[in-house]
Amino acid sequence: MKFEHYAINVEDPVAVADWYVAHCEMSIALSIDGPPYMRFLADKTGRVVVELYCNLAAKVPDYKSMDPIEYHLAFAVEDAESEMNRLIEAGASFVVEVNPQEGSRLIMLRDPFGMSLQLCQRVQPFTIKD
Repeated sequence: MKFEHYAINVEDPVAVADWYVAHCEMSIALSIDGPPYMRFLADKTGRVVVELYCNLAAKVPDYKSMDPIEYHLAFAVEDAESEMNRLIEAGASFVVEVNPQEGSRLIMLRDPFGMSLQLCQRVQPFTIKD
């Protein structure tokens, strides 16, 4: 079994997808321009990881009120400080920074839509194996 994607119900999937494409090195792998306005996003390796859509048959969570520990999208970065500053300039907001004893740097932000976004500058990055 291989992970395909994580689906997120949001109020404006087009705007959310556009922001992640513009600021988080993601690309749109597939889009549907009518309801539910699905956007499948791929990371910079080309792997699809997230589906954004708006399906009002289910409640859209109030992401702004959720603790980032409950839910967040995490991105591996080489320089957490500069990425944080760049994303804040693009409309994100700072939440908290955690520095584990082994030396990694984990910075939690909120994107302009209230969803939690974590920047992970790890001493020992995770490796991906097929």
